[in-house]
Amino acid sequence: MKGPASYSPPIEKKYGRPIAEWRELIRSSPLTRHMELVSWHRTEHGLGHGHANALVAHTLAEADGT
Repeated sequence: MKGPASYSPPIEKKYGRPIAEWRELIRSSPLTRHMELVSWHRTEHGLGHGHANALVAHTLAEADGT
């Protein structure tokens, strides 16, 4: 399993929020750069780097249509 299907269950279980909620936080943030968003998720929401990076990467790629 790769992509969102592989990281969604562990993120939801560990941090107690559905993926859709995390992705909405990314989309509604005034931050736009990948690493800014990753750092924000890590410091403000306590996500690990890998989980934050995966969420941000997938959300930004979807917004770009890739």
